[in-house]
Amino acid sequence: MMTIRLRKPLNQYKAIFFDAGDTLMTIPESKAIMQRYLSSLGLHRDQERIGELFEEAFRQFYYGKEHGPATVCTPESDRAFWVELYRYILTRLDAGKESWSEERIGEASRGLYELFTSPEPYALFEDVAEAIAALAGRGFRLGIVSNFAPTLKSILEHKGILHYFHPVVVSTEVGLEKPDPAIFRLALERSGFAADEVLYVGDHDLNDLWAPAQAGIDAVKIKRYAYHTGDGIHSLRELLML
Repeated sequence: MMTIRLRKPLNQYKAIFFDAGDTLMTIPESKAIMQRYLSSLGLHRDQERIGELFEEAFRQFYYGKEHGPATVCTPESDRAFWVELYRYILTRLDAGKESWSEERIGEASRGLYELFTSPEPYALFEDVAEAIAALAGRGFRLGIVSNFAPTLKSILEHKGILHYFHPVVVSTEVGLEKPDPAIFRLALERSGFAADEVLYVGDHDLNDLWAPAQAGIDAVKIKRYAYHTGDGIHSLRELLML
């Protein structure tokens, strides 16, 4: 059931830009994948406990992440951020009690980063392929503005949807990351559209609602998970009805 209304009819926008992770795609078996990976290294832990800590770490590190005006995004900073998040999970899983050294925990954390930035674990949400094809068929220019590792384009290509999107603005490629509104201004510059011609869709209140608004872009929240609150849509199919 839709709980939003756009400031103008959908057909009055010329372009629709999207966030990527948790908007277009997800890792549906993240707990099982992490459990198998850790088990292969000799660390055997309950899958549900891994899931609890993954969500705890994501809330603490990602949703609670502080951004200053001088924050610079690079492939190295992205890797460092996620490696630290995985290190937190492993520490909370008491890897040290298995006689894992800090060095081994670090190696495992880097391995998880490589695993979770490769194409294979990802899956499109079930509504995505249908909805983006329909939107493109209606004549909308589609684009992506995402905080992501440099592997994003290869993941989208692996999932068969990269060709729908131009521009694809990836934080680690352009040195800017949401919620800095500058990344949205760069996307506008690359697309050739004015801010009032673009609608943005994402799942994060600060990154995907507040930040595009600072660049003059209307935005819609998509609520993929139970912990997402506020007004928004639950499926891109609802967007087609706006």
